[in-house]
Amino acid sequence: MDLLRSLPLGLYLEQPRTWLHRLDPRVKLAWLMMFLLTPLLADLPWRLALVVGLILLTISATIPLRVWRKQMGWLLLLCVLVGGITTLMPDGLAVSYQPRLPTQALTFPQQQPSSTQSPQPWYQPFIFWQTPEKSDPPSLPQPTAYRYVLFHRGPVRITRRSLELGLRLGTWLFTLIYGTTLYLLTTAPEEITVAIDVLLQPLKRWRIPITEMTLTLTLSLRFIPLVLEEIQNLIRAIRTRAINWKKLGIRGAFQLWLLLADRLIENLFLRAEQVASAMTVRGFTSPNHHQVRWHQLRIRLIDQLALVLVILVCGLRIWIGTLP
Repeated sequence: MDLLRSLPLGLYLEQPRTWLHRLDPRVKLAWLMMFLLTPLLADLPWRLALVVGLILLTISATIPLRVWRKQMGWLLLLCVLVGGITTLMPDGLAVSYQPRLPTQALTFPQQQPSSTQSPQPWYQPFIFWQTPEKSDPPSLPQPTAYRYVLFHRGPVRITRRSLELGLRLGTWLFTLIYGTTLYLLTTAPEEITVAIDVLLQPLKRWRIPITEMTLTLTLSLRFIPLVLEEIQNLIRAIRTRAINWKKLGIRGAFQLWLLLADRLIENLFLRAEQVASAMTVRGFTSPNHHQVRWHQLRIRLIDQLALVLVILVCGLRIWIGTLP
């Protein structure tokens, strides 16, 4: 299926090897944490700067256009839809509340009301649609060009608050998904697990199974392409059979989808059993007795420069956050 190939979630790009591939995985993990944590409680310019930085980082790494073009296109479409829906929704600040007191206060005059006096709607429920005439307040000229409501026509109402919320949510979603995908795209699963294993070594003092956790992470990253392959095979099988969904109806279609889900889970369990059997045959019975180093971690000059840049960006974020 072309859609699954155009969205390489969790897949590693082996060729060509860019300068992002040559960075130490611990340094790239620090960059990823910077992209994920600095947008918290940040203003809109900082979030937009992170989005532009991710795009420039992808272009500077000379990653092939065929790899990230469709992926970034679908992601940008998702972010635009989410941001647009949030922008069109009420912001919760400019809500017209019902006044607590009635528009006309109750008065008890001394003289008897005349019979020609117009009836008041508050004591006659059958003419509630007749509202008393209100005098519009005089329109005063605004001293500045500031407007809270940016666009209002019919039911569509866009305010500064709703627009800001839409942009915040869209940029945060793009940074979260694309930053993680770019990290997985340029870092092998073995490098990720070795980096996490090295960084979590101090936790072994409290008898936390770090090696088992990293092994599980490696197997899960290796298992993602198998899941996508099984989904692709099932979709191709449905297409080749030319099923008429209109004749099946809602109940028949629901039963067919349940059957496909059962088949997918069964195939995934079969793949997992095959992986476990292959590891057992090769003598991999315990991760503590089979320390396999897939990658040699080395901090080079380019890694040191990247770490200094991360520290500078985080310091800039803290300095901007402390400004009044």
